[in-house]
Amino acid sequence: MSWSGFSKVLLGLLVAIGLIAGGGFIAARIVIAKYNAAPAKPIYPNDAPAAKSSNATTTAAKANKTAESSSTEPSAKPLPPGATEARVTQPIGLILRDGPNGSQIGGIEYNNRVIVLETSPDGGWQKVRLPVSEKEGWVKAGNIE
Repeated sequence: MSWSGFSKVLLGLLVAIGLIAGGGFIAARIVIAKYNAAPAKPIYPNDAPAAKSSNATTTAAKANKTAESSSTEPSAKPLPPGATEARVTQPIGLILRDGPNGSQIGGIEYNNRVIVLETSPDGGWQKVRLPVSEKEGWVKAGNIE
C-alpha cells in the first residue's frame, strides 16, 4: 500500500469517527431536551371548575392574584427577633408539620408568604408562621427564600 492509500484510509476513519461522535452528541442533546421539559399540570375530576381551564394566562393571573393578596396582608403578630419574611419557592407547595419529621397539620401553596421563626439545629427544617391564619409549623428547609 502506498502513502496516499494509507492517508486516504486514515482520513476516512477519522471522518467516520467524527460523524459518529457528532451524531451521538446531537442525539443526546435531543433526548436530554425532551426529558428536561416540565410536564403539563394534571387535571383531576374533583378539581374546582375554575381549575379545569387549561388557559395558561388564567393560571398565571390566579398565581399573581394569590401573590398580591398574600403580600399585601400584614402580619397580625409582631415579628420575633431573628424572624424573616420569605416566599414558598417549591412549585408543588409545602407540607406544614407539627415538628421536624412530625405529622402533617396543613399545607402552604406555591408563592405564598411565610414568616421564618427559627431553623432546626441540623439546618434541615424551618419553623414558619402563616401571616393570614397565624398557624405555625415546620417545613423542609431549602424550599423557601
